[in-house]
Amino acid sequence: MKKNMGSTDKMIRLIIAAVIAILFYTNIISGTLAIVLGILAIVFALTSFINFCPLYTLFGINTCEVKK
Repeated sequence: MKKNMGSTDKMIRLIIAAVIAILFYTNIISGTLAIVLGILAIVFALTSFINFCPLYTLFGINTCEVKK
């Protein structure tokens, strides 16, 4: 699996996942919306930790910095 996520992309995904978690634990979101956003937050966190997003490969996107 080749890395295709840069550090900025990883940070944005982790921030979004944290915001969703905070909204859930403060009961601002609930029900079906909380479940859908919770799954999205888990996917964002996992892809951030492994530096790979499967959707990026489908669309040909690579945000990883190129070292020269």
